[in-house]
Amino acid sequence: MTAPAPLGSGHPSEPIVQRILAQPGVQRVPSPKLTLFIKRAFLPADLCETLIAQIDAVRRPSTVSDFNGDAAYRTSETGDLNRDDPAVAEVEARIAAFTGLDPAHGEPIQGQRYAVGQEFKGHTDYFEPTGIDYHRFCGVAGNRTWTVMIYLNEPEAGGATRFKTVDKIVQPETGKLLAWNNRRPDGTPNPATIHQGMKVRSGVKYVITKWFREHPWR
Repeated sequence: MTAPAPLGSGHPSEPIVQRILAQPGVQRVPSPKLTLFIKRAFLPADLCETLIAQIDAVRRPSTVSDFNGDAAYRTSETGDLNRDDPAVAEVEARIAAFTGLDPAHGEPIQGQRYAVGQEFKGHTDYFEPTGIDYHRFCGVAGNRTWTVMIYLNEPEAGGATRFKTVDKIVQPETGKLLAWNNRRPDGTPNPATIHQGMKVRSGVKYVITKWFREHPWR
């Protein structure tokens, strides 16, 4: 898939919103509090399987910024994917074409694996400007603007993503995409984007996440 001309970092957001809404089969969650889209079957199952194998090859315990003292806050595993790999490059191109977000502003795609009992408690994807790790993570590329997350499989039970402020629960489905704006219209971080990776009760859950920044990633 060839991406049209990129639309920038994601702020202002309206060009991105219009690009996403122009795609077939997109659902916009009806809420004035946040901008959240869902697209089922965004990736084919065979590509998802390839990405799962890549995550398993490089996974390690997940970490958090501004650690709050709760050792059970994020219990998943994480794996950074090689953007030069053909499968990863295909996903990058699909995301760019779907959202219009400039690939130059994107972090490398990251995979996450959740086994039974593992979760990621309520959090936002942007870095808190007052947090102790803010300058460490945002000093060069700036804060996060948009998040694109894709489920790679369906665990037997559990593993949904809950957006607490609007009480929206999204169930994992192979290839399903979620995309949301981490900012309010005025550009400030949007706390209504707080979300939770709920515990997997049976099976294993795999997802990939692509974050975009204010400035080009380097």
